[in-house]
Amino acid sequence: MTDIKKGALLVLNSGSSSVKFTVFQIGDGEQKIALFFGGQLDGIGSSAKLKVKTAKKELLADESWAHLDQGTVPAILPHLLEWIESKLPADLPLIGAGHRVVHGGETFDKPMLINDEIIEKLASLAPLAPLHQPQNVAAIKTLASSRSDLPQVACFDTAFHRTIPAINSTFAIPKKYTDAGVTRYGFHGLSYEYIAYNLRQNKPDLAKGKVVVAHLGSGASLAALSDGVSIDTSMGFSALDGIPMGTRPGSMDPGVLIYLMREHNMDVNDLEKLLYYKCGILGISDISNDMRDIEENQEPGAVLALDIFCQRTAKQIASLAVSLGGIDALVFTAGIGENGPIIRDKVCADLAFMGIKLDAAKNDTRGVELISAEDSVPVLVIPTDEEFMIAQHAVNILSA
Repeated sequence: MTDIKKGALLVLNSGSSSVKFTVFQIGDGEQKIALFFGGQLDGIGSSAKLKVKTAKKELLADESWAHLDQGTVPAILPHLLEWIESKLPADLPLIGAGHRVVHGGETFDKPMLINDEIIEKLASLAPLAPLHQPQNVAAIKTLASSRSDLPQVACFDTAFHRTIPAINSTFAIPKKYTDAGVTRYGFHGLSYEYIAYNLRQNKPDLAKGKVVVAHLGSGASLAALSDGVSIDTSMGFSALDGIPMGTRPGSMDPGVLIYLMREHNMDVNDLEKLLYYKCGILGISDISNDMRDIEENQEPGAVLALDIFCQRTAKQIASLAVSLGGIDALVFTAGIGENGPIIRDKVCADLAFMGIKLDAAKNDTRGVELISAEDSVPVLVIPTDEEFMIAQHAVNILSA
């Protein structure tokens, strides 16, 4: 196996028109995994732009890559790899790559070293995550082709939730469909895994208890953790379920889809575009999918979108507390969860009956971890770090 006593590890999260990446320095000292630099190549297919910052938040690159843009992530990815290696010291060679893969299906319940057989299995899961899986697999294939010497590790957003018991994962449908894999998979697992890891490191007593984690961003979900293990989550078979998101509807009556097909002549492709791109906060407000725009807007649609998002988040927290048999702590994380004091306040106000109460001053102060009042169930804000989790898994696998 690869000698990783010292080197650099690349972590990739590839989309249809962007690539988020992080480079970690791997060593054998006290801090075995340390952030080196990270950034994003976005606008691919229109006007690609690279922006990178060091671990100290210093700007390393902010430049147009339009001259290299051939319209697809696989076409531009080798150029990004070349750029990354050009910024690495001679004594810090690239020794591996870790990938966020959205769906592992029922087969993959832990990170895996990638080979040709696994690539094909991952590609076969595309129908379960049609807007994410093909992009993840395309990046893996590109690296395998351009750098066959570079070992790659796949880390799955669904794997963390494979511990969910049948009572919480089974849909009320004929068993033959459940046996065929139609079940609650859950997503954002790498984020939840990091929160569980962070609590074990810093708040071990809470880590052993009943914790609800709210991963609130453009894509949003919640999970119930018992002793750091996932026992329930809001997202289901797809990333459309649960609470309303930026452009996704969350839970809704399936009869609506039948109605749209029958009365509005929508086919599968029409429904897919509607549900992934036109619903959620954007659909309710008819203004924006960005919660920052919604918070600043007093138009009735924006006010309603904010209220719906907060109330349904609170409802989901209460529901997950039922799965846990109580709640010992509530954790907010991800873009909105970490940076949305107004939303945290509105969500927690609806949960006062559960003994949840915020300290207004702490909630409004950026960087404060414990934001609850003294007589409240603990409420925390913990920045997530999915990239670190991927790096940790990759190092463990490559060291084996």
